[in-house]
Amino acid sequence: MILAIAASGQAGTKKTKTSGNPIFQGWYADPEGAVLNGEYWIFPTYSAAYDDQIFMDAFSSKDLVNWTKHPRVLEKKNVSWARRAMWAPAIIHANDKYYLFFGANDIQNNNELGGIGVATSDKPEGPYKDALGKPLIGQIINGAQPIDQFVFRDDDGQYYMYYGGWGHCNMVRLSSDLLSVVPFEDGTTYKEVTPENYVEGPFMLKRKGKYYFMWSEGGWGGPDYSVAYAIADSPFGPFKRVGKILQQDPEVATGAGHHSVIQVPGKDEYYIVYHRRPLTEKGRDSRVTCIDRMYFDKDGYIKPVKMTFEGVKAVKAPKK
Repeated sequence: MILAIAASGQAGTKKTKTSGNPIFQGWYADPEGAVLNGEYWIFPTYSAAYDDQIFMDAFSSKDLVNWTKHPRVLEKKNVSWARRAMWAPAIIHANDKYYLFFGANDIQNNNELGGIGVATSDKPEGPYKDALGKPLIGQIINGAQPIDQFVFRDDDGQYYMYYGGWGHCNMVRLSSDLLSVVPFEDGTTYKEVTPENYVEGPFMLKRKGKYYFMWSEGGWGGPDYSVAYAIADSPFGPFKRVGKILQQDPEVATGAGHHSVIQVPGKDEYYIVYHRRPLTEKGRDSRVTCIDRMYFDKDGYIKPVKMTFEGVKAVKAPKK
């Protein structure tokens, strides 16, 4: 009987187990969540001094609770033009390949080499190698520093990239092989789509025919970092700010921002993946990756996210 009770207790514990927050150990920020090859994946920035940010790790899970680390899926040695500040990855599967977009070098003007690059691999865990030998976008256009890219595939199969720091956001159209920027139908190449209060970290989500454009506000090194969003009928906007959905909680953490969203395939079920700064920490790079459930109300607006220490319950990954 004692053994039976113990077994029952263990089963009950396992059934109610949650991911906890942070979801894996180490200083990691700017997490890009995705579903790849029948698993959940997160590609974050290794949060450290810029000269130490010369590689990227990735993490995979079959249930959003237990995560496996894949070290150094991308390294400086595989990107000839990168020298420091490799950050804010974006991942997408297309053309039977995995494309990992990243920022590098933190350029401050158009005389410096750096910007947004793209690396490819045959497997989500890499290794990823630079596909171009140069940045895909290496110039400051419309005032937008070429960082924080997000690649969005619309329902018609067209790929768009949203990117930009310094309070400006551009969108571009990508070629079918995702290795070049091509003009829009009106002949323009870079469209500025900056919404009110935008700072950096753009993300696009499509739900029930509406485009949810999301971004980070405030200073990334401070406590007021946060996430806001807009709703539009087109991927081009206009993006009229609705309000904040994620921000610091004096009982949980500060500096909550630079997020992405994982949708459980085939379900109207969403999880926000983001970084935050523990209350015990003040350091610029002391950031951890967390996950919480994200809900929509009956009118299609995003409800404010409640940050937790518990994280989320297990959600089985979809079949390949």
